[in-house]
Amino acid sequence: MTEYLIAFNDEWVPDHTVEGLRERSKAGSAVVAQMKAAGVFIFSGGLDDAAPAFSVDASSGTPLFTDGPFIESKEHLGGFTVVDVADEEAARLWAGKIAVACGWPQEVRRFRIPLQLPETS
Repeated sequence: MTEYLIAFNDEWVPDHTVEGLRERSKAGSAVVAQMKAAGVFIFSGGLDDAAPAFSVDASSGTPLFTDGPFIESKEHLGGFTVVDVADEEAARLWAGKIAVACGWPQEVRRFRIPLQLPETS
């Protein structure tokens, strides 16, 4: 099985009413239930854009925390789902179901296969 990230850019989310958001939430919950029943669901979540964001840089050897990131673009991750599926075709299937349920585009990315380092004696 291979893990895929299915995510959306917050800029892709159209304006919606509270009632419209309730309907999208019900549809999204139904897709999550389908993914759980199929045994492919790992995790799903939306990011809180009202919460503070910070960065940490340890390139000097000591963690340095700063406010931000303050990106030049308005584009930023709005939410995501992680699935563990057999192949790209299955990832596309679930991403399509999520896109229909949410009503906005989704991006699909495969996680890297963990590097297997040789054991040292």
